Amino acid sequence: VQIRCMLNIWGVILFLRLPWITSQAGILLTWLIILMSVIVTSITALSISAISTNGKVISGGTYFMISRTLGPEIGGPIGLVFSFANALACAMNTVGFAETVRDLLVEYDSVMVDPLNDVRIIGVITITGLLGISLAGMEWEGKTQVFFFFALMVAFTNYLVGTVIPPTETKQAMGFFSYKTDIFVDNLLPDWRGEEGSFFQMFAIFFPSAIGILSGANISGDLKDPETAIPKGTLMAIFWTTLSYLGISASVASCVVRDASGNINDTLSGNLTGFCEGMGCINRWNFTACKLSRTCPFGLANSYQVPLSLWSGIFSASLSSALAFLVSAPKIFQCLCRDNIYPLIGFFAKGYGKNDEPIRGYILTFIIAVAFILIAQLNVIAPIISNFFLCSYALINFSCFHASITNSPGWRPSFRYYNRWVALFGAVISVVLMFLLTWWAALLTTSIIFFLLGYVAYKKPKVNWGSSMQAGTYNMALSYSVSLIGVEDHVKNFRPQCLVLTGPPNHRPALVDFVGSFTKNVSLMICGDIIMNDDKSALPRRSTSGLVKWLNKRRVRAFYTPFAGDNLRSGARNLMQATGLGKLKPNTLFMGFKANWQEAAPQSLEDYIGTIYDAFDFNYGVCLLRMNEGLDISDEMQSLENPVFEPEEKHESQQNDKDKYSDDASLDMVEEKQTNTVFQRKQGKRSIDVYWISDDGGLTLLIPYLLTRRKRWHQSKVRVFIVGDKESMEEERKEMLSLLSKFRLDFHDVIMMTDSERTPQPKNRKRFEDSVAPFRLNDIMHEEVAVQELKKECPWKISDREMDTLRQKSERMVRLNEIIRQNSRDAALVLVSMPVPKKDAGPSSLYMAWLDTLTFNLQCPALLIRGNQQNVLTFYCQ
Repeated sequence: VQIRCMLNIWGVILFLRLPWITSQAGILLTWLIILMSVIVTSITALSISAISTNGKVISGGTYFMISRTLGPEIGGPIGLVFSFANALACAMNTVGFAETVRDLLVEYDSVMVDPLNDVRIIGVITITGLLGISLAGMEWEGKTQVFFFFALMVAFTNYLVGTVIPPTETKQAMGFFSYKTDIFVDNLLPDWRGEEGSFFQMFAIFFPSAIGILSGANISGDLKDPETAIPKGTLMAIFWTTLSYLGISASVASCVVRDASGNINDTLSGNLTGFCEGMGCINRWNFTACKLSRTCPFGLANSYQVPLSLWSGIFSASLSSALAFLVSAPKIFQCLCRDNIYPLIGFFAKGYGKNDEPIRGYILTFIIAVAFILIAQLNVIAPIISNFFLCSYALINFSCFHASITNSPGWRPSFRYYNRWVALFGAVISVVLMFLLTWWAALLTTSIIFFLLGYVAYKKPKVNWGSSMQAGTYNMALSYSVSLIGVEDHVKNFRPQCLVLTGPPNHRPALVDFVGSFTKNVSLMICGDIIMNDDKSALPRRSTSGLVKWLNKRRVRAFYTPFAGDNLRSGARNLMQATGLGKLKPNTLFMGFKANWQEAAPQSLEDYIGTIYDAFDFNYGVCLLRMNEGLDISDEMQSLENPVFEPEEKHESQQNDKDKYSDDASLDMVEEKQTNTVFQRKQGKRSIDVYWISDDGGLTLLIPYLLTRRKRWHQSKVRVFIVGDKESMEEERKEMLSLLSKFRLDFHDVIMMTDSERTPQPKNRKRFEDSVAPFRLNDIMHEEVAVQELKKECPWKISDREMDTLRQKSERMVRLNEIIRQNSRDAALVLVSMPVPKKDAGPSSLYMAWLDTLTFNLQCPALLIRGNQQNVLTFYCQ
């Protein structure tokens, strides 16, 4: 790791740009640039060391570490951008090599086409050769890097020896005078020249020399012990290369002047009469003419290659870095492709040979590198690369900070020499430097990151890496839930938080879709599944994770809670008391209408009505959804077609589903066909009719308002039907419209029902009497004592006395049904105020008959609704 990092840090910038940067910025600011880069890279190295020692690191390097720490939302974008940045770095170092070869050709008068096109030709030939070495395998690449390392060591040795050897006259003409105090002092301060003459432009050009710190992490899959090798190798590489950069910048600025003509006739001994200015004069050379005219071809400020440059060093530094980046980019990209985060890139995931070489990735990197080599200008490519790598460093440091700040028990790095706040500082300074260096490139990089992040967040890939984002989400949820406890309830903040008795949610999709349509992103929804004693054998088969995946696939934001109970009533009672967390507790109970109440066992009817009793006792609102076709589709789930529920077209093959959901226990559940319901369609301009028979606190009006805020119901008009007198009908209507306006409910119309007390039609009254006939006691046929005994044994039975006492109310229910059927033939939804059940005021069968009668033979879904008398609407602002 250390050698690989050092080779990448000792890149093309060291020999081809560091002397020129020193001439522009001076020794002091050049050291500041180096130290600023070292601060960023050192903090990043500490962060990467902590992340890499928090578990086994496999292939994928930096991408693997960030994605497994911050999750796919952040890891995916940075993996794509970082792979691309490595390909650009490969192009940059190849261009540096090509520039050097081009200069040699110019020196020996062997130009092929022109200086720019020669760089392109040499660069493409070079990258093709490096591709061949990469395709040969990691063994050849490793041997080549070792050769380059020894060549660099020889070049450094020759450089240091060359600085103390007395210069020849030719080298003096090119500005080299060996170590001179006056040259060192003159080069201490900056001398900005040209359009690129600014501190941050110099920093942008220099910074790519520091990007090699991730080279060791990028080949983590090929390391025997990455947890140990990455921290030690990276930090040691930073230490030694920093010393070398500081030493070379100081030594070259102590030996070479900024401007030199290269003409051996410009000595003072041969030009005594001319005016002389600059450091050359002190050393008996007159470079004044070319300095004043800005035409000097040599010197630190004018030539990228000073007389001390060694061809072997330039070649080794540039080629070793180019080869390392050419190897790193495909390996990172291969790991990203295998995670299936983005579409259309799975082709590049395939590996070949015993080392799983990403040959397809090599070809792609080669194509990208060639495209940027054709730019043929190193100073243009370098700032772009700086932004990409600074963005990577920012996310690496943020990963370390975020993993630390969430206090997750899973964050236990063996590398202890890091600090969360230092990591955060590293992230912030990296982002700041991005915009200070090249603002347009920073905006482009940031836009790409956010676009890719948004895509992953929208698609929600089926991966679970135990990221710090998950830990942070848990911390935030816990903190906010606790803080809500101290907040008093206020009517303006009321939300219908629904406990929906769905059973397995995929058995009653219409009920799930209806409640989810007005609770999504607004309030709490919990799908309760009460598992009876006689059905407890089904508990292992009802995989919670599988049903949650079903809800997520349907895009319903709800919790699923299974609960074992002796019967419906006891299970529902326990759920209503135990479900929820602090203020996040249900306040409204939703159930499906018991359509088989006449055929069901009497005890199950008692449990059903008893559940409604209990809900009101626990201060819950109650809603019952009825559809003519029924809600439970468990018997029809294998059907190909159903009049109400239409099978959704299958967009993915069974094999793709298996890839998405690896949980074998819930695989069959998840792969069941998603069924479309009426509540998933656009409702058009059909009305929502609200029959507000009695005030319940406003829940009956709030739910239709929430529905109309949804896209599918947005065009629906809400009509409110209220009971009134014919004489004062218009006044009452205006009062109701005024009240709704004060409540800011944009309802379409208010309609008065003045004939609700009229006697219902005989056929409808007879239908009601026939529905309760099986539950009649028929008192005339029994003695009084016998009737009382039967009533105790069968409390659901209806006595003649009860029937006579409640006849007027029963007939009113029949009459209301007639009105509803007459006015709401074309409605999309009907909401009806549900009568409040009163214990000892009538048997459960009679109450159930009322509910059945109210919603009988409606052509649209009907919701029986009753609030708990708690005000949920207000027209006051406080």
